[in-house]
Amino acid sequence: MILEKNFSNLKIILVEPNGPLNVGSVARLCSNFEVEELRIVSPKCDINSLETKKMALKKGQKFIDHCKIYQNLENAIFDCDLVIASCGRIDVSKDSFFESSEDIFSWILTFKKIKNLAIIFGREDRGLTNNELLLANKTFNIPTSKNNPSLNLSHAVSIVLYELNKPSRRNSTVELEVFDLASSKQIHDSFVEIEEMLMKVGYLLKHTSRAKISKFKNYILRANTSMQEINVLRGIVNQINWFLNNSKRN
Repeated sequence: MILEKNFSNLKIILVEPNGPLNVGSVARLCSNFEVEELRIVSPKCDINSLETKKMALKKGQKFIDHCKIYQNLENAIFDCDLVIASCGRIDVSKDSFFESSEDIFSWILTFKKIKNLAIIFGREDRGLTNNELLLANKTFNIPTSKNNPSLNLSHAVSIVLYELNKPSRRNSTVELEVFDLASSKQIHDSFVEIEEMLMKVGYLLKHTSRAKISKFKNYILRANTSMQEINVLRGIVNQINWFLNNSKRN
């Protein structure tokens, strides 16, 4: 059964995958669930190997042939309106905030239209770093046994794509909202400016700035900040920077 989606251009992003079998399996899944594009950040394996092709099969091969390769995660997500990250690690920062995959996917379906949705999956052995997790609007993990919490990469992708496409999620009678969240790029650029300004006024020190600014950024992400709200914040920061630069001349 083909379901009408409230999002288009779904992008699956793999960060530094080191298993060609996993890459091939994910490509096949992209075909199963009508993913628009597969993107890979700094692959640690040959994504065009025979192993990859065997797992991708014919219908998944097009995702390998047209796969976009990026040097860093920032470049891979900056044309996306909404970025969701999967995390299976148990040693994440104590300031990190996770939601259940069920809650996040149900939340996604409350919007009328999302132009570009990206879902990020980390390295097979160590997942995403704390800084990479902060590039996402929301972060989730898939509940598993505490004795063996780490899922195989392709298995995690299959669960996520299935959950996102469950028919039961699309029978809601909730009135859909217009999507106007600040994008990952807008939030990232804002915090580059904020960090520079706070270092300039002496509130942040170079060796501790990243940890402190991460707490503030987590707050903004959890608040589901809109494009208008982030623009107001950037306007305030730009005005303060203008004042600081001009006061030095006088």
